[in-house]
Amino acid sequence: MTSYQAAHQPINKALRHPSTQHYSTIRIIQNDAEALEIATQLSQYFKEESVQRDAERLLPFDEIEAFSQSGLWAITVPKRYGGADVSSLTVAKIIALFSGVDGSIGQIPQNHFYALEVLRNTGTEAQKQRLYQEVLAGARFGNALAEFKPKNASLKQSSLVPFEQGYQVNGEKFYCTGSLFAHRIPTLVVDAEGREYLAFIQRDSEGLTLIDNWTGFGQRVTGSGSVKFQQVYVATEDIIPFDTAFQQPTLVGPFAQIMHAAIEVGIARAAFEETLTRVHQARPWIDSNVESAAQDPLTIYEIGRVAADVRASEVLLKQAALSIDAARLNTTVDTVAKASIDVAKVRAHSTDIALKASSKLIELAGSRGSQAEDGLDRFWRNARVHTLHDAARWKYYFIGNYVLNDVLPPRRGTL
Repeated sequence: MTSYQAAHQPINKALRHPSTQHYSTIRIIQNDAEALEIATQLSQYFKEESVQRDAERLLPFDEIEAFSQSGLWAITVPKRYGGADVSSLTVAKIIALFSGVDGSIGQIPQNHFYALEVLRNTGTEAQKQRLYQEVLAGARFGNALAEFKPKNASLKQSSLVPFEQGYQVNGEKFYCTGSLFAHRIPTLVVDAEGREYLAFIQRDSEGLTLIDNWTGFGQRVTGSGSVKFQQVYVATEDIIPFDTAFQQPTLVGPFAQIMHAAIEVGIARAAFEETLTRVHQARPWIDSNVESAAQDPLTIYEIGRVAADVRASEVLLKQAALSIDAARLNTTVDTVAKASIDVAKVRAHSTDIALKASSKLIELAGSRGSQAEDGLDRFWRNARVHTLHDAARWKYYFIGNYVLNDVLPPRRGTL
């Protein structure tokens, strides 16, 4: 059985094994409108204790279970397998919505949806039938992709070795967002020939250890600890190719990245909305000669700038989602490249604006905005930590090289 180690016991709840639900207890969402309606209602429930969860690092087991029960965990399952197969725009809106109320909860589904997208592109028909049904029945997928020890993020050391009727996995992964809440942990592994695969490993597999050692100052309750694999057995039918998803034009990369952009857009919008509330409560600056902070001309100017920037990120997010959905109907080298560049635009812009909006919140709220009990700093901390996922400066480079020199962007999940 899986062992659990809490590296920060003074601030952690005891880790729990996620419950497994029966198919009949999970709602099956039918379309985009239903998904958005449920997400709107559920996100308001999650908002109620978001400040406390962040302050005390209370892992959201109950909230993630409610997320599963609602049916939102299965919204990207293709229609032919019983899912709603909602648009990329709907996925982006939902992730932005949850990220606005709790940046950590908004990030947790990202790797689950990412694994399902890889499955869509490289899995066999039998694998799709089985794994999609698990998701419709309430199963959650985490991730074990990144490694801390190699010299750069592209190098992987976790090995896949033939053993009996299947394989053994050995290795150690870091930044495994959502794995503490998952039933399966899709794990990136490399065989003796250097081929990369995604192994959908059961969380209670012998030799698998989950470690709650995430100490980031933001995104504190994403469950982004480490996972160790010591001779962990995985059946052949639970392994799908990973590298082939990027050797041909697919939407695995841009779809992964638009979800990251949605997290930042959601944080930016929520920080801005909170700013409006706090400015109405703040005192005006002594030199403004007005009765309220909302009448201060320089504050009004700053609010206008942030309003324009946040809206621009939202428009870029919508355009990128539409490009992905268009490319899904006609997947070519050119349509995938356009989708990737459109996603890179919003990803670069949302990095800047999430940081700006969350910083301006505290600045315009005044000294009252620094009080710990209000937790206003969580917006900036969440934005700062999440934006470290990819370097915005390289996204601008790829955009520039595409529009100036017609150089296609690289195919990978970190553009």
